[in-house]
Amino acid sequence: MKRHTRLAGLAACCAVCGGAAFAQSVGEFSDVTITGSVLEPNPVPPVEDDAQIAKLDVPDGFEVTVFARDLINPRMLAFSADGTLYATRRTVGDVVMLKDADGDGRADAPRSVASRAGMHGIAFDGDRVFLATVNDVYVADVAEDGSFGALERIIDDLPDGGQHPNRTLAMGPDGKLYISSGSTCNACAETNPENATMLRAEPDGSSRTIFASGLRNTIGFDWQPSSGQLWGMDHGIDWLGDDAQIEELNLIEQGRKYGWPYVFGMGEHNPQDNPPGGIGLEDWAAASQEPAIGYTPHAAPMQMAFYDGTAFPEAYRGDAFISMRGSWNRRPPSGYEVVRVDFEDGQPVSAEPFLTGFLTEEGEGYGFLARLAGLAVGTDGALYVGDDYHGVIYRIAATAPAEEAGAPGPVPDAVTPPPPSEIAIDLVGDVPTFAVRSSFDPDQPISDVHAAEGENASPPVSWEAQDGAASHVVIMDDPDAAEPKPFVHWVAWDIPGDVTSLREGLPTDPALVDPKGMKQGANSRGSTGYTGPRPPKGDPAHRYHLQVFALDVANLDLKPGATREEVLQAMEGKVVAKGEIVGTFQR
Repeated sequence: MKRHTRLAGLAACCAVCGGAAFAQSVGEFSDVTITGSVLEPNPVPPVEDDAQIAKLDVPDGFEVTVFARDLINPRMLAFSADGTLYATRRTVGDVVMLKDADGDGRADAPRSVASRAGMHGIAFDGDRVFLATVNDVYVADVAEDGSFGALERIIDDLPDGGQHPNRTLAMGPDGKLYISSGSTCNACAETNPENATMLRAEPDGSSRTIFASGLRNTIGFDWQPSSGQLWGMDHGIDWLGDDAQIEELNLIEQGRKYGWPYVFGMGEHNPQDNPPGGIGLEDWAAASQEPAIGYTPHAAPMQMAFYDGTAFPEAYRGDAFISMRGSWNRRPPSGYEVVRVDFEDGQPVSAEPFLTGFLTEEGEGYGFLARLAGLAVGTDGALYVGDDYHGVIYRIAATAPAEEAGAPGPVPDAVTPPPPSEIAIDLVGDVPTFAVRSSFDPDQPISDVHAAEGENASPPVSWEAQDGAASHVVIMDDPDAAEPKPFVHWVAWDIPGDVTSLREGLPTDPALVDPKGMKQGANSRGSTGYTGPRPPKGDPAHRYHLQVFALDVANLDLKPGATREEVLQAMEGKVVAKGEIVGTFQR
């Protein structure tokens, strides 16, 4: 089999190709012509014999075999602790167990072990399995024979799916559950802040927050073994041309924004849309994280896994493998392959095809042998990848003994530490105080209208005019939350000095047009603007401190979306008066 040529310069090449057409299309108004393609290769029969398998191409030292076939629609793959492979089947609506009892590299007869409509995400945590459909997450015990116990639904309100309904999940090294929630559209302003995000929750489904946002559809993600950092491969925007947008490999960090839908690739501006509240595209790009590396546009990245086995040569250990399902909107087609991302010292340096041969070209037509979806590293050290069109799972194994390697080092904690536990008003110096009013009386319950499970509308708030006030800041803290402490429900600043009230139900945009100039930052849910009370069920009533600060400056010179800590730091020495009202809420 042929060895592939390394594509070390691919990210830079794609970035240039994707950006050249948009050099004149940035700003608040655009005039640009984009040429797109619809090119859907035709399906060809699946691999049936060794002669056809030989047409598949992997680097020297590896071989491809068929592990299972006739599975209809295998999507995401995962191995349990005892080395059994499981595959979700979205169109069938179940999970199949694929044991290899005799160790011959071929699965025994598949057995369905769980059933729910739209089953897609799967992850194991010891003797428990987590499963995701469009709106729900379930947990079940794994029995000794590999079957699953009764499914317990722990989340029932994930956002509706739209264009990207396929939820994936994984248990992080911090013991928390990570859930990818794709966008409902190609490029649009989402009405649900949990769309186009990475979510994080406790293993019982509680305390769900937005870990990172601006991710159009990050189906594949995993933690790099040596660094402990979370990486994910995001789907680029369609209809920007054959060579834009690159598929993005992102270092996904807590609280980060990744550009979608207004900024893509290496800082390019989407000519279709403008950010809300008059925020400029340059400002949005400056507040967004660029990808670490890119890959051919429209290749459609699916499941991703870091190689943590010992059967592959040492050079592959700690590298990422990603299944590319393949394009329908690029000329020539892209994807239909498994890609290896080479990591050195915990950082990606290049991307290259690893398993190819599934895309065929005869005359002027294209065909596909497989549309790859699931990918997982087996406990035997082999790589398993599924074709969700023809129902085949392939096994890629090393043909020569691997070199000995030292044991991997400890995985560092890559999670951002919680903010200080003090409420904001206690962090501000000794200044005059004033009265603050809202729709609830002091130390009395807050209406369900303002709760997360109610209408999630921001409460009205008013305060006394203060001499010397050039602007105001509003912060709402819950010091009774377990984590983070305090839980931040609202951060707003640059509220004009002559404004002494905010109406109920303000938009959650990063910048508002009324009051003009008001900006909003990140709450502890991970979204922007106000998010209402939602303490854990069974907790006694939490206290919610709605705090207002009068400042002697008109502008804090902070970008929209700033954090509470950044706002408090910018306020230092500028507060002329402060006030608060405290309400309570219990579920």
